[in-house]
Amino acid sequence: MTPRANHRSKKLETVEPVGKRVLIRKDEDRKVTKVGIHLPDRVEIPTLTGRVVAISAQIERDENYSVAQYDRVLFHPKHAVPVDFEGDNRLFVVPIEDVVAVFRVAGDASS
Repeated sequence: MTPRANHRSKKLETVEPVGKRVLIRKDEDRKVTKVGIHLPDRVEIPTLTGRVVAISAQIERDENYSVAQYDRVLFHPKHAVPVDFEGDNRLFVVPIEDVVAVFRVAGDASS
């Protein structure tokens, strides 16, 4: 391995969304329905939920947005940009306008 290639392999890459965007790790696609029916691998049910991994500085400073890192959210995938960063392709940069709901625990005073 060349010194330059070795230097690159030591760097830890991160993805930081810019503008009014968040980085979401999409939840696993479900292969079993709630009633226990196993779905074949060819059938893909779009999963629109995920966990917020990172928030842009603009969103973090804006009090109008109640989305925080590690929140579980429901998002519309139309404008989601997949990030080819991990082998499973579960990371997406999503405009904040496409985050349509945040899951909260009932009685959680911190929200």
